[in-house]
Amino acid sequence: MTQAAQKNGQASDVLVRVEGLKKYFPIRRGWRRQQVGAVQAVDGLDFEIRRGETLGLVGESGCGKSTTGRLLLQLLRPSAGRVIMDNRELTALSPEELRASRRHMQMIFQDPYASLNPRMTIGEIVAEPLRVHGVESGPATRAKRVQELLERVGLNPHYTHRYPHEFSGGQRQRIGIARALATNPNFIVADEPISALDVSIQAQVINLLDDLKQELGLTYLFIAHDLAMVRYLSDRVAVMYLGRIVELGERDEVFERPLHPYTQGLLSAIPIPDPIKEAKRQRIILQGDVPNPAKPPQGCRFHPRCPYATDICQTEDPVFRNLGTEAKPHHVACHHAEIVAGQVEVIT
Repeated sequence: MTQAAQKNGQASDVLVRVEGLKKYFPIRRGWRRQQVGAVQAVDGLDFEIRRGETLGLVGESGCGKSTTGRLLLQLLRPSAGRVIMDNRELTALSPEELRASRRHMQMIFQDPYASLNPRMTIGEIVAEPLRVHGVESGPATRAKRVQELLERVGLNPHYTHRYPHEFSGGQRQRIGIARALATNPNFIVADEPISALDVSIQAQVINLLDDLKQELGLTYLFIAHDLAMVRYLSDRVAVMYLGRIVELGERDEVFERPLHPYTQGLLSAIPIPDPIKEAKRQRIILQGDVPNPAKPPQGCRFHPRCPYATDICQTEDPVFRNLGTEAKPHHVACHHAEIVAGQVEVIT
């Protein structure tokens, strides 16, 4: 890649581009099921995912993270906006064209048991994408490929005749990862892949995902609550609140110099193993609950919970602007980001 491409983030460096992405779920009532409103699950996202990187997507439950992941893979059709992957606009593809494109993008689900068919053997589960997309011809070739995939994710290749209930939670998630790798995708959405696992197993799965990224040149959208794991695995981090991205930047920039008060609040909740630092640091407690996504606040959506909010926050939407450099962009949607950055020291 040329220096110009690295500096300007040209199209050759971008695998996924999202423009004005929205997803509204209608609210219907009465026996006639008339629409009386809509849940604004995702409301106007614009971001890019570079080839070979991991973009971490974080935020509270209900902020729209999982919906975003499903929109990128077109498991949900957007209400508005575009998803462009490898210079193809997925949102404009016909069902047949989209089906053909699915082999290049896969998903690792949150619940490793619910995502596996209990009536299918492990060999059948991992081989299903191969059969559906015609990647390998013939049962013998597919069987060999299944064994290779199981071995790659750290499972005994001779377990193909066992069923999901015969495995532990960590092993089932490895099976889900093997299934996602079956068609040699270049983009994977990992939707909270460790949240249902024991703490002792989480690091093993994260290390496996990182190793696979390095070996296969994968690109991830990594959706998670655990900020420590996000920091370990991600190259850049996007912080989402009530359907919108409020901060986006390089991992260390976001963790060491958060510009949005919501990001500072999330980081403040991370416990520090050093008791001296833990006792000295200033904790930020977010007041109130997340507003109703069917009736989001006017202006900045975070202003009802923000300690820095002023009159402008209640009336005007903040512009998503770059307060970093051209080489290291650090975008934030906050009217008072410069003040916020200088007020609180977040120790991580």
